[in-house]
Amino acid sequence: MSIIIFYEKPGCVSNGKQKNILRASGYNLIEKDILNEHWTPEVLRTFFGELPIEEWFNQNAPAIKNNDIVIDELNEVQALEMMINDPILIRRPLMRLGDTHKVGFDLDILSELIDISEQYRYLEFEYCSQYIH
Repeated sequence: MSIIIFYEKPGCVSNGKQKNILRASGYNLIEKDILNEHWTPEVLRTFFGELPIEEWFNQNAPAIKNNDIVIDELNEVQALEMMINDPILIRRPLMRLGDTHKVGFDLDILSELIDISEQYRYLEFEYCSQYIH
């Protein structure tokens, strides 16, 4: 079985569903707490690839929802610094599959990289709308 390192926010229902899909598709997961990881700009940056900065951010983070942060005005260095200082801003999950790093749970994109069980390919599990208490 292949191993995926899965950075999540503990208690996020959507992250739980995402992990279940990956396990049902035959992957072993190493689960890590995205909020307590000791991020550096260099390591965090590897997950975002060529995505625009706005797609690096968790759109449900309070500072984003309340418009306290104007993402369009940030450069790469500022965005990474903000995320390191407040990891709730990082879009989830972050995943490492061997040498490949990904952000978010887009099944179309993931299906190009790994085998996802057919029954899950058209479901949406990107955003965390509830939390386990």
